[in-house]
Order: sequence, then structure tokens, then C-alpha cells
Amino acid sequence: MKKTIVITGTSRGIGFEMVKLFADMGHRVIALSRNEEPVKALDLPGVKTFSFDLESSSSFEMLGNYLETQQLQVDALINNAGSLVNKPFDELTREDWDRVYKVNVFGVAELTKTLLPFLRHNGGHVVTISSMGGVQGSMKFPGLAAYSSAKGAVITLSELLAEEYKDRGIAFNVLALGAVQTEMLEEAFPGYQAPLSAGEMASYIVQFSLTGHKFYNGKLLQVSNSTP
Repeated sequence: MKKTIVITGTSRGIGFEMVKLFADMGHRVIALSRNEEPVKALDLPGVKTFSFDLESSSSFEMLGNYLETQQLQVDALINNAGSLVNKPFDELTREDWDRVYKVNVFGVAELTKTLLPFLRHNGGHVVTISSMGGVQGSMKFPGLAAYSSAKGAVITLSELLAEEYKDRGIAFNVLALGAVQTEMLEEAFPGYQAPLSAGEMASYIVQFSLTGHKFYNGKLLQVSNSTP
């Protein structure tokens, strides 16, 4: 059955690969990214792109109006976009903290709130991409105080939302990723070679978003075979 999937952070890396995989499977994809051109250039059937800024209220209004006008029900929201600053803690500015939290936490919360009226009851699935650095008790790395603490915040947020909306049959789960060969990994760990490609991880997330809600709700799954 054709499903409607909303994905953030689609201009590169895992998000870009997920758009292609969902389109190949025949699903409708709403691809959100500040830079919509990479996905638009693919000219894939069933893919709608938006230039979308998780820090801008007008972006959320635009998306809500589009879903209402098209009378769409959303089967899965994948909160994939992320912002990373790699600096020693004592060099982080207020602006650094604001930028990371506005995208990684406040943007996730606002987008989820925007989509709640459209998420399919008894089958909707919200998948938030976190990081092993946000998992309590996991190994931590210098320079990632803002990023990893923000990724920890969305883990707790998802657990809370799973409880709050369980009567609607909407599942909220988190995937805490380990090392994947992406541009963001290069920013965090320059020169490190990850054991998984963006395409490989995208394939896993695609399948989880389509089926994981049948088995999990309010859960954190650690998707990692290496540290970092």
C-alpha cells in the first residue's frame, strides 16, 4: 500500500538516500531541507520537495497548509535533520547552543506538533534519529557537548510523546546511530572511516519506519556496531 512519508534533512547523506529508496518502493515522499535542489534534481515520481528551515515558523505553516490542502494522512515522519558544532565546551557560544538546539530539539518538537493532526491513527510512526552520543551511559567525546546533549533530549521527548499519544495509536521511537560515513561524521571525527555507508543505514531506517511501529513504541534502539 502506498504510504506518505515526511523526511527532514534530505539534501545529503542518509536523508538523501532515504528519499530515493522510498520513491523506488512507490511511496509518496515529502522531502524537507533548507537546500531542496539535490532532491529536486533527481526528478523522482511521487516526491515533493520543500525548502524548509526548522528555525522558521513560516516553514511549519507552509507544510501544514500543504498537507491540509492535499488532504494527506502521514504514515511516517522521520526526524533526520541535524546540526552539529564541534568545539571545546568553554569555546561554545550562546549562538552555538541556540543553533544546535533549535534544529535538533525545538525543530523536532515543532514539526511533530505540526504533523499531529495529519499522522495516521492506529498506524502512524514518528522516528527520530538520535546518536549514540546522546545515550545515557554511552562513550562520550570532547567537542560534542551541544550536539550530544541535544540528541539526548529528543530521546526523552520521544518517550514522553509515546505515552501521551498512545491512545491514538501513533508510535514514537528513536534510533541512536553509531558511526555512518556521512558529511556530519566527517565534521565530528575528521578522517575517521565508518563501517557503514549512508545508503546502508538509510535502508535500515526505511524498513524500520515502515514496520517498527508494530513492535516498538516509546523505545530507544541503539543502531551501532562501532564507537564512534
